[in-house]
Amino acid sequence: MATGKLQIQQLARQLFKLSLVDGRLSEERVAGVLGYVEKNQAANGLPLLKAYQRLVAAEIAKGVAVVEHAGPVSESTFAAIAGALSQRYHRPVTTTAKANPDLFAGLRVRIGDDVYESSIASQLATLSQSV
Repeated sequence: MATGKLQIQQLARQLFKLSLVDGRLSEERVAGVLGYVEKNQAANGLPLLKAYQRLVAAEIAKGVAVVEHAGPVSESTFAAIAGALSQRYHRPVTTTAKANPDLFAGLRVRIGDDVYESSIASQLATLSQSV
């Protein structure tokens, strides 16, 4: 059973690599992979597609920064964040706003597994831990 899962994971990674062009996800290649899997109706088609979907979703998440904020944030701030993250990650990054009143003030930016925080809530948490 574990070998079957391992083979599915390996095939999903191979299909994912075929979905990249110059290190970036290609919509056309993803469509081609999905068409291939549908046409060939592999015995483990559903687990394969789920594993492939997780890889694609993780790659897409690397290009979207979720900016949590407690108060109003200007469009120029979002543009500056997107620009700085695009430079840092060497890929186009877009921003999505998410209100979070628990921050009190400041921002928390999540992109993929990375979190950048400059909020009053995090500063208070750090202060309370040090006391």
